Amino acid sequence: MWPWLGDAALTAQRREDLWRLLGPRRWRQGGVAGERQGREERDNAVIEHWRLHLNPDQPVPALLLRPRHAALRGVVLYCHAHGNRFDTGKDELLVGRPALQSPPYGETLTSRGWAVLAIDHWGFGERQAPSERALVKRLLWQGTTLWGWRVHDALAALDWLHVVDPPLALLPIVTLGLSMGSTMALWAAALDERITACIDLCCAAEYDALLQSGGFDAHGEYFFIPGLLREFTLAEIAALIAPRPHLSLAGRADALTPPAGLVSLDRDLRQVYAALRAPASWRQVVEDSGHAETSTMRAEVLAWLDRVA
Repeated sequence: MWPWLGDAALTAQRREDLWRLLGPRRWRQGGVAGERQGREERDNAVIEHWRLHLNPDQPVPALLLRPRHAALRGVVLYCHAHGNRFDTGKDELLVGRPALQSPPYGETLTSRGWAVLAIDHWGFGERQAPSERALVKRLLWQGTTLWGWRVHDALAALDWLHVVDPPLALLPIVTLGLSMGSTMALWAAALDERITACIDLCCAAEYDALLQSGGFDAHGEYFFIPGLLREFTLAEIAALIAPRPHLSLAGRADALTPPAGLVSLDRDLRQVYAALRAPASWRQVVEDSGHAETSTMRAEVLAWLDRVA
């Protein structure tokens, strides 16, 4: 289908191509580090509050949840949503949001044996200053992108996990998120082979369909990477995950996932996974719903996690 598909060296080059479009990486010289700021216990989880040093510019507040009673199965790298709720960030993991089912994922995942790592992305939670709008403008002027900075910090958090708890980091690692978190889950898994599986909710639809429907304008400025469409479709980015398991969930009435873009993405990834002899490792579920997780989606997420570990 694509000449690089199934070729490890060429696939690695495609990842480098994607990083090039995101702009210079923010790797911190001397590695990553962090200080634990607090610890608390809830019914299902031990909650650790951390301040991580993942980049040269700004400390990164993080949550690390460990199952309190259930046997440990793996780690979810939880990617929070946008929704212009800049005050929430990583705390979505604990308090939820209207577009997500209850209970919040922090409670649900730890009760089922999953440790969970979440950070405040640039512009959110304890990192609201400078604003997202100001960050987008400044970074474009400087020849880089806010999305590149956000993706970098998400993956650097995995580097930190390998440092602070190597046995935990060697368990299955799954990316999970809704909306902006969906996009982060997909890009992070595409760029980092340490990630075992990906689950994205309510955002993955082919880019050309977003242009045709006008749905692209519902995305924030951070979503747009200069020159991306000249070199990649969304299917080509998602194909960098294959043959690792990938579950994609969406609603037909969601402006961010126009039906034509869902059909196109599913068609291409079915071909990709079939070519790599892993047809059951790609699954797209589309419901008659909008930009929100449904009870059926939540059940699909939990069933996929059971399959992964």
